[in-house]
Amino acid sequence: MAAPPSAPVPRSPFYLRRPAPSPQCSWGMEERAAAGARCRELPGPLRAAAVPFFGISVHQDDILPGALRLIQELRPHWKPEQVRTKRFTDGITNKLVACYVEEDMRDCVLVRVYGERTDLLVDRENEIRNFQLLQAHGCAPKLYCTFQNGLCYEYMRGMALGPEHIREPRLFRLIALEMAKIHTIHTNGSLPKPTLWHKMHSYFTLVKNEINPSLSADVPKIEVLEQELAWLKEHLSQLDSPVVFCHNDLLCKNIIYDGTKGHVRFIDYEYAGYNYQAFDIGNHFNEFAGTKGDGCDLQGGGEALCTSQQVCPGISLFLGTLGPHPEPVLHH
Repeated sequence: MAAPPSAPVPRSPFYLRRPAPSPQCSWGMEERAAAGARCRELPGPLRAAAVPFFGISVHQDDILPGALRLIQELRPHWKPEQVRTKRFTDGITNKLVACYVEEDMRDCVLVRVYGERTDLLVDRENEIRNFQLLQAHGCAPKLYCTFQNGLCYEYMRGMALGPEHIREPRLFRLIALEMAKIHTIHTNGSLPKPTLWHKMHSYFTLVKNEINPSLSADVPKIEVLEQELAWLKEHLSQLDSPVVFCHNDLLCKNIIYDGTKGHVRFIDYEYAGYNYQAFDIGNHFNEFAGTKGDGCDLQGGGEALCTSQQVCPGISLFLGTLGPHPEPVLHH
């Protein structure tokens, strides 16, 4: 998987060199401490204002009763018999339902129920902070409230994109501009460390006890994986990719295109936080690859790359001119 540690590390000409770290690199105290504390995110910005909380739990398999209780709190002037609902099925782990009374969904409340045990992977307090931060910068819808196992927020008009859409030049330029806007967000005077390493360590901590040698001969031993993670941290940290505020999960279905306003917005901020800029870009560019093969697609996450599939070659990724406002992309 990883090249030998003695292999030279490629450097991009667009990055400035920094002094090389010490040759010995292993998981630091912060990663181990984070894993011991169920790996909560690094401290984020303080909330701009308190978000209403309702002590209501919505059942995953029977969302409507709990959702309507929340609507009574958020929209007390709505008559219960007039409330209409619409289920969204694109989500991979979360359940989502829209509640509204007007045909055009002008005032629509989205009720999102967290997936079971997703708190092992997601810091929900950090998610709320990120939601508010992005909302303050015009990059997210209004957050109405939180409840015991989810949150309610404003419906964002538009179309969730698919792999066939993000390859269109007019759309991937809009995606680049929105990504650049998010990357310029700063919440304090100093940039915190990238979230990548302690996230990877937390995932590894969760699954390493489940790695059974009898599962597959292709799964490396735990010791090998630990060495590879340490090697990745040592060498990728030298690439000098700027640490910026990232979305970290730019799957196709997390990108909403509003044709009337001519812009895109990103949704789902569970994994947002400071990270290497190159990670956000590369993670999204995975969507450009496309796949060949059937039966491996995941709802809501673009097209999944399975071991039996081949990546489609020859897709051009030239951004070209970004229009009248290239500065956010070129200079941030």
